[in-house]
Amino acid sequence: MLCMVFGQLTCRDSMRDLILSLEAHKPKYYHLGFGATLSRRNLGTANENRSYKIFEEFAYILIKEARQSCYKNDFELKIDGNVYALDSTTIDLCLSVFWWAEFRKTKAGIKLHTLFDVKTSIPSFLHITNAKVHDVNILDIIPYEIGSFYVVDKAYIDFGRLYRLHSKGAFFVSRAKDNMRFKRMYSKPVDKSSGVIYDQIGTLETHYSKKEYPEKLRRIKYYDEETKKTFVFLTNNTGLKATEIALLYKKRWEVELFFKWMKQHLKIKSFWGISLNAVKIQIYCAIIAYCLVAIIGNKLKVNRPIYEILQILSISLLDKTPVREILTNCDYKNVKEPDYKQLKISGF
Repeated sequence: MLCMVFGQLTCRDSMRDLILSLEAHKPKYYHLGFGATLSRRNLGTANENRSYKIFEEFAYILIKEARQSCYKNDFELKIDGNVYALDSTTIDLCLSVFWWAEFRKTKAGIKLHTLFDVKTSIPSFLHITNAKVHDVNILDIIPYEIGSFYVVDKAYIDFGRLYRLHSKGAFFVSRAKDNMRFKRMYSKPVDKSSGVIYDQIGTLETHYSKKEYPEKLRRIKYYDEETKKTFVFLTNNTGLKATEIALLYKKRWEVELFFKWMKQHLKIKSFWGISLNAVKIQIYCAIIAYCLVAIIGNKLKVNRPIYEILQILSISLLDKTPVREILTNCDYKNVKEPDYKQLKISGF
């Protein structure tokens, strides 16, 4: 795990690159906990045979600590529960190498399903599947929390599964499908200057949909002045304002930014092993690295984004300088230098 996290933090491209980087610091092996010897064969064998469950469990331990460390009370909405954005990202693989991850006839891939805690910017739940698995199936294994909000897109519209979420005391916010048949019972008064076109309470009209979700639902039509687009939202929450429901759905974009950040700054697109176990180990080590950086930034009260902290650590990971000192912002423009030692240029 130490070797894999080292590779994530220093952005190594391959197993060979990782071993070469570590061999430059052989005198430090003992103090770093790497052991006496380290080779590409040993790491490859460990990636293939050592269960990814060990790394998964440790990742969840760090996720719990990171969420406690990064929790803030300055969320825009007064909501007692947590706000989660649920989505997945597909990681493309080479079919001839990763034959077990067949996605299409000429393509392989895996999906990283993530439940992202919006209040802390830390993923709270992760699940890795073949890219063939549809996103909606993940609703069956998510641990729901009473009073929390789950923000999803149209791909997760399955009224049977959403009703199970509703029956457990949780709330969902999603966009309604274009072909959804909805029977309005009554409308709430709205302020159209805020962008809300209508706010309706009603039931599903289609026989099977109504059978799967027999309770009332709330449908909101909203015009976003910023993007010049009209959205129709669907939720089981009747307590929040219509504009607050629209703001909650806007927070779903944060999980997309998380995926983009992970793919750009950590190694989850090119892998150092070809087995399913090795791929899962590398992804969980990337999550471990992300949580470590987040914990360091919050505990040391570093006023830098996670990306900047990762950049600094990548070039100074084995320095003996204290971490707080490395990450402290310095105002170099305010350094006062004596002028009397400066040479004068003649002729001016």
